[in-house]
Amino acid sequence: MRAEVERAVAAALGSPVASARPLGGGSINEAFACRLADGRQVFVKSNRRADPRMFPAEARGLAWLGEAGALRVPQVLAVSGEGDPVPFLALEYLAPGRSADHEVALGRGLAALHRHGAPAFGLDHDNFLATLEQDNTPTDDWASFYIHRRLDPQVRLAVDAGVAPRSWVAAFDRLYARMDELAGPPEPPARLHGDLWSGNLHADERGAPVLIDPAVYGGHREVDLAMLQLFGSPGARCLSAYDEVYPRAPGHEERVPLYQLYPLVAHVNLFGGGYVGQVEAALRRCL
Repeated sequence: MRAEVERAVAAALGSPVASARPLGGGSINEAFACRLADGRQVFVKSNRRADPRMFPAEARGLAWLGEAGALRVPQVLAVSGEGDPVPFLALEYLAPGRSADHEVALGRGLAALHRHGAPAFGLDHDNFLATLEQDNTPTDDWASFYIHRRLDPQVRLAVDAGVAPRSWVAAFDRLYARMDELAGPPEPPARLHGDLWSGNLHADERGAPVLIDPAVYGGHREVDLAMLQLFGSPGARCLSAYDEVYPRAPGHEERVPLYQLYPLVAHVNLFGGGYVGQVEAALRRCL
């Protein structure tokens, strides 16, 4: 653990870092399980190159999810400010456990989170998907929000950077022209995690599901569920438990590739052209 991060954490939490153990699983930030001199265990992540707004936005996102009281989120212990030289986030450390009811609890909890709702399609502040900025300016309807706040900014970014072909612009324009019919029946905005892949699901000491690393906003609930199926595979018990609490609308199976497009295009911008083929395959399924 870098000395400057240790000093910043110690100053924020009022106790020196006695030991730090690196944790794997993430591809963006450095993460550590730390023991403080006063005996507390904390989880710390840092990124020297991070936008200084990134970790404060994540802390706000965790609080926003926690307001629903649907699934556990880790308590924020300290976070760097936008003017601080060392970006970091310190959370309560949750030792992982196991439970036979994990999938059922996850399904019911996600349904309750989504059903808790959001004031609008969007959010009252912008945030980040990994290191990519998310414009959350609210729009009047979901189809417009998904086009103008999610897909198109990422498509243009990928094309302008040369990691995606220019043919994407016309192909996605064809998708946008049909978005009203493809997006599904009208629904109120759901309270979304926004980056719900399997790596952002944790289990606490009781084996209960915990949400981490959010990219929150108000949106269509099938976005979370589609991403969960893209980078992971929720079991049948999870989805069945979800539907018991908040049944998905007819045609949800056909909309999975549509709502996987956003994380896939984002992955092109984050990790390069290796994801271009997956984007184009999902786009063909939509059209």
